[in-house]
This record gives sequence, structure tokens and C-alpha cells, in this order.
Amino acid sequence: MAIATVNPATGEVLQTFSPMSGEMVQSLLDRSNKAFQQYRWTDLAQRSVWLNNAAQILEDEKAHWGKLITLEMGKTLKSAIAEVEKSALVCRYYAENAGKFLADTSIATDAPSSFLRYQPLGVILAVMPWNFPFWQVFRFAAPTVMVGNVGLLKHASNVPQCALAIQEIMERAGFPTGVFQTLLVEGSQVLPLLDDPRIKGATLTGSEPAGAALAAAAGKNLKKTVLELGGSDPFIVLPSADLEAAVEGAVTARLISNGQSCIAAKRFILVGSIAAPFLEKFVAKFQALQMGDPLLDTTDVGPLATPSIVQELDTLVQKCLNMGAKALVGGKLANNQPGNFYPPTILTDLPPGCPAYQEEFFGPVALVFQVPDLEAAIDLANSTKFGLGASAWTQDAGEQKHLINELEAGSVFINSIVKSDPRLPFGGIKSSGYGRELSHQGLLEFANIKTVWVG
Repeated sequence: MAIATVNPATGEVLQTFSPMSGEMVQSLLDRSNKAFQQYRWTDLAQRSVWLNNAAQILEDEKAHWGKLITLEMGKTLKSAIAEVEKSALVCRYYAENAGKFLADTSIATDAPSSFLRYQPLGVILAVMPWNFPFWQVFRFAAPTVMVGNVGLLKHASNVPQCALAIQEIMERAGFPTGVFQTLLVEGSQVLPLLDDPRIKGATLTGSEPAGAALAAAAGKNLKKTVLELGGSDPFIVLPSADLEAAVEGAVTARLISNGQSCIAAKRFILVGSIAAPFLEKFVAKFQALQMGDPLLDTTDVGPLATPSIVQELDTLVQKCLNMGAKALVGGKLANNQPGNFYPPTILTDLPPGCPAYQEEFFGPVALVFQVPDLEAAIDLANSTKFGLGASAWTQDAGEQKHLINELEAGSVFINSIVKSDPRLPFGGIKSSGYGRELSHQGLLEFANIKTVWVG
């Protein structure tokens, strides 16, 4: 089966690729392994130069790469360009900070000298999603190559040109051949790769079933994994919140990548008297959104990545409506419109037992709940299997402390939307995965933290 670029806005097939043969995959694996034997000993300063070169290429050519992202997965051009800029940022962050992060750490013991040394593991497999086709990869690639590992990318099958472009950027930046390679293979070919002794670890960003399958295959082979999976992030608004800021944040947080983001706010939990004024403003802003061609500056919401995502989302919405929920905005597929468009939608009066309580809605659909107090908000926020991020809006210091302590999530943002930042660890708990990306902690996930004792 061909791997294809299909424009989500039109349904047009732009380019097709034949999946790599088994022999080709083995050849690339061998090249990665041989590259590691040399690359692991390269000077850290030289790696920094190459990574800064990659950042410069991204910055200089951001409009070009942004358009490629938009054509492959449908996010607006302005948000795609911002994604390329953020990819450059993470490259510069690790180029500038990896030296101090990887320096030997002295620890006082009864030995004359004892310390930790951080060394690479080898070939790391990355299975990456389509919703942030550059950012997800670079936030893996930047720390991976700075530690001295080499990367092998299995990208989502609907963004093959982005996958090849990232390898091109890394090679143009100066990284030796084999240090970062792309595998154009179907999903069924991924798990057997974990049996290969040349692969030392794996990371996946994607769905819960995909993460569980990868973890099982890696666990059978005693290989380290980092997983960043789904989310149904709560967005809690309390009566003391800055209403205007909360509404602006809510719209932005729900529509990241056309609503196709694990850390997009999905469940809006309104406490007490804030509910009515919040909803009035929230509905008005959703009604004003412009849906259409993602290449136009005037477009707020572009198409979803594939037809199947549209159908899955609409199925969840219709189940909620059939059980008694109300659509304040949207809720119906547009008739006879080309492309994978789903209208911005707000659902309220959601009955217990409907999909809104447990399922992840991957698209521009906001699920609104009203609760009487802070404790009820926290209980509802924690009631899902997911635990990626949480956003809460309140000016009350006591409420802030309570939310920070009680919300079950990998990150809690107070009076801000949830976002990833190279300086901060990123990841989830429960069914949202384990391990951390970004920051000092993310850099060391695929490092041998070697204890050294010198007597």
C-alpha cells in the first residue's frame, strides 16, 4: 500500500511513496548502528554547532516548511509557521544547555571520587504523530543527538514529506550520515523492529492502544520506552477568574492544531456563577470563527487530517446529542463540502454516561460541564483515565494551591493554557503515558546514568 500525501482541505493526492522493503529497512538500521559507533565520541561542542545549524535552517525557511505542514495535515499556515519556529527553539535550547546538563555530577561519598557520567545508549526509535509533524520530531531529535544517540524516525503515514524533510534538514545541518534517518514503512512494520538488538530504546507519541502495543513489544525485549499518549484535559474556571482572559484562553486551548492536540483543553468545567457569563462570551467567539482554506491568513480553523478522524469525531458528537446533550454551536457536518472539515462545536447539558465523560474528542469540539464548587470540579477533572495536562483559572491563592496539589496530571497550568516548553518537563500519568520529554529530565531519558566510584 502506498504512503501518500493527501491535502486535507481538498482530498487531492499530492504525492505517493512506496514503503521501504525489508532489505532497505535492514540497511538503514545497519547504517544507524555504524553511525552511532563513531558519532557517540564526537565532541559535544561540535554537536551543538550542527544543532544550531538545524535551527538556522528552520528559521530561514520557516515559510517553506510551514506550507508543507499545512498541505500534509491541514493546520493553518500561521500555526504551522509557528510550529517550525518552536522546532528551531528546541534545537537552540539543547545546543546551548546540553553541555551543563551532561557534565559529570559529583556526589560526596566515602570514596576519594564518586560521580555520575551520562552516556548514550545507541539507536533510538521514534514513532511520531501527524498533528505536530515537525515539533514532535524535533523535541525528540534535539536531545537525542546531543546525548550522542542516533535517531530512527517512523513518522505518521500521512506526513511522509515532513518526515523526509526533517532528515534532509539534519543532514544539511552537518550531522553525519546515519545519525538521523527516516523510515517510510507501514505501521505493521514497527513492532518487529523492537526485536532487533541494534535498537536500544523507543519513544512514541500517539494513541493509547499504539502506546500499549509498543510498550509490550519493548518490554518483551527489556528496552526503555517513553510514551506520550492521549488526553482529555480539563479547563476549570472559577468565579474569581479573569473572565476575558479565561475565555480567550479557552478558545485558543480548544483549537490548537484545529483541535487535534493531546494537550488541547477538551472538558470545560465551569464553577458556580461564572458559568453563564463565560458561556455567553465563549459561544460568541466560536460563532465568529472562520473555517476554510488553511493557507489563508483569515482562516481560524482548517480541516482535520483525515476523513476517518472526521467520522470518529462526528460519531462521538452524535452519541452525546442522541443521549440528550445540546449543541450551542455546530454539531452537524457540512453538506457537500470538499475536504475534512468539522465545524467548531460546543456541547453542553452532557448526560452522565455519554462519551464526553471518558473519550478523547480529537477535533474542534468543546465539552462544557457546570458544577457547584471547587471540589466537584476537581472530582470531575480527575474522573477520566487520562492525566496529561490541566488548566485552571482563579485569582484565589488558596484555590490555586488546592488545584496544584489535587489535579491528577503531568502538568498543571494556573491562569494559562497548557503548553509545552523546552525548559519544562512534558509528559503525563495514568493512561496518558509515562516518562518525560524536554528539559533536563527529558534529555536523560535515553542516557546511561553511569555511577563511577574511584577508590
